Formats: sequence, C-alpha cells, structure tokens
Amino acid sequence: MKTPKSLLVVAPHPDDEAIAAHALVARLRRRGVAVQVLVVTDGRASHPGSAAWPRARLVAERRRETRAAMRRIGVAAGAVTFLNLPDGDLAAHAGKVRHGIGRAAARVRRPAAALVPAIDDDHADHRVVAACAAQVAVPGLRWFAYPVWPAGNRLPGAKPMPLTAQERLAKRHAIRRYATQTGRITDDPAGFTMTRAQIAAFSRPQECFVAVRR
Repeated sequence: MKTPKSLLVVAPHPDDEAIAAHALVARLRRRGVAVQVLVVTDGRASHPGSAAWPRARLVAERRRETRAAMRRIGVAAGAVTFLNLPDGDLAAHAGKVRHGIGRAAARVRRPAAALVPAIDDDHADHRVVAACAAQVAVPGLRWFAYPVWPAGNRLPGAKPMPLTAQERLAKRHAIRRYATQTGRITDDPAGFTMTRAQIAAFSRPQECFVAVRR
C-alpha cells in the first residue's frame, strides 16, 4: 500500500480498528497522514446477560476504550465516529451502514485508502460492512480488505506488512486495553471474552491487507 494522504478505517465493532491496523495507523500518523476511524455498531451484544454492565454503560465504555486506544497512536477523539447501529443485527440496517460508510468516505482527503473487513469474514456483521462498502464508490479512494475472524486468518493474495517486535508488543497491549472484551466483565458466563490464543493471533507478526477489486 502506497502512503496515502489520508486513511479511513471502517470497524464493525469497537476494537476491530486495533485488531485490523494498529501498527499501520501508528506508522501513518508518525508520517503526518490523517486517519479517520468509523465504528459501525454500538458493541452492546458482547455481554447481554451482564447486570453490572447494562447496555448504556457497556456502549459508553466501549467507545471510551476505542478513543483511548486510538489516542495513544495519534488519532484524536474527533477523528473517531460511531454510527451506533445495533451490534449483531447489521443485516437489518444495511441501508444505514452503506450511507454511513459513504459519508465517511466522501469526507477523507484524497488520494486516500480505506480499510474494510474481508467479505468472507466469519462474523455476520463484518460481512454486512464489507458488502455495503463494496457499493460505495468515491474517486481517488482505494479500498483494502483486512482479516479478523477467524483469529489469525490470512487473506489470499494479501501482502503482509511485517511488524517490528516493538509494534507487535504495542498492539498486544492495545488489544488488552479493550478490557470489556478481555476479561473485565465477569457476571455474564455467556458473554464474549478474548482468549489468550485469540489475542496472540490478533497481534501476529504482520498486518495483512489486500486491494479490493471493483
């Protein structure tokens, strides 16, 4: 990927932005590249049975986690936008997803790059985001896909971006700081918590992106 003037990272859920491109975002910010992050869902579905973390509290904390993680690598809070669509039910809101991605894509300074999930990702919300992004065309904006689920997946044809040991460690620490997803919530046995193996896979020695053909 050639260095663009700006980068748009489209994350289906709060934390996908770090899983997908923590090192890339950090590198581009050090070069002065403008980065925008668009988080599509509210992230509320990770712990539906938690009494201590009702929807409003969980959504607010997941937003805080995202802003904090991005701020540490140079992305200001004002550059992070939340569409606040229902976590786990994006298929019923595809029009809003497409509209939100289109608006965000139109705002970035071109030439630009945009990152979206792979179309065959295991998570249904990710596939909806990928399909909606495929319907958005903006002159001067190149689209790239990234893998998330299953953890550690590598996209066919992708050119891996090797991470330094320091970048890999920073990424692992960043993912762990999304504490609502890494063990902080303990009163919902059916809730989602990343395993050590998943965190290791998400902070593998490279980040992978493949150009999306249109």
